[in-house]
Amino acid sequence: MTDTPEAGISKRRDTILAQLAAAASPPPVLVAVSKTQPDAALEDMLATGQRVFGENRVQEAKTHWEDRRARFPDLELHLIGPLQSNKAEDAVRLCDVIQTLDRPKLADALAAAMGKTGRRPRLMVQVNTGEEPQKAGIAPADLPALLEYARKQGLEIEGLMCIPPVGEPAGPHFALLAKLARAHGLASLSMGMSGDYELAARFGATHVRVGTALFGERQ
Repeated sequence: MTDTPEAGISKRRDTILAQLAAAASPPPVLVAVSKTQPDAALEDMLATGQRVFGENRVQEAKTHWEDRRARFPDLELHLIGPLQSNKAEDAVRLCDVIQTLDRPKLADALAAAMGKTGRRPRLMVQVNTGEEPQKAGIAPADLPALLEYARKQGLEIEGLMCIPPVGEPAGPHFALLAKLARAHGLASLSMGMSGDYELAARFGATHVRVGTALFGERQ
C-alpha cells in the first residue's frame, strides 16, 4: 500500500529528527523550509507537530502563515531569504526570526521597523563564507564592523547563518561559521540544508534548514 502524502512527510520528519539526535546533543532545531509548498503540504507538515518553518520571501510567507497563526499560536517563522530594506517592516511584523541581516542599510531599516511596531524578532547575520559575488551575505572580514554597527542601532544579534557554495565541501564553511560565532560570542548557528544537515549538526549547528528532504521531491 502506498503511503499517503501526510504519512510520507511524517516518516521523513521522524527520520531526520532521529539523524539529528544521533549527530549532536542537543540536536539542532529543524526548520522546515516551506517556500513554494502548496497548502496541502503545509497542513500535512503541521499535522506532524512541526511548528518551526522557514520562508524565503516575505510576501509568500504572509500568504502561507498570516491566517494560520490564529490556529497555531506556537508557530515560529524564520525568514531565510534575502530581505529588501523596504520589506523590513513587513518582515518584522510577521517573522519571529530574521536570519539574513547582511548590511548596515538593512540594520537601519530593521531598527526603525522594530521601533515602529514594538516587535523584536530574533536576528542572525548571514555570512557569505564563500565570498561569492552573486550571493547575499556579509564577507567574513566585514562581519565585526556590521555586528558593531547593528548593536549601535540597538539590535541584538543571536547568531550567524550561511549557505556554502554549490560544488564545494560544506565542512570548511561550517567550521568557519562556527569559528566566527565563537569569536563574537554568538550562540546560534543556522547552517545545513537537505544534503548536509547531519554534517552541519556535527559542526555545531543550532538550526538546520531542510526543504526537499522533508517535504519530498515535487511530483
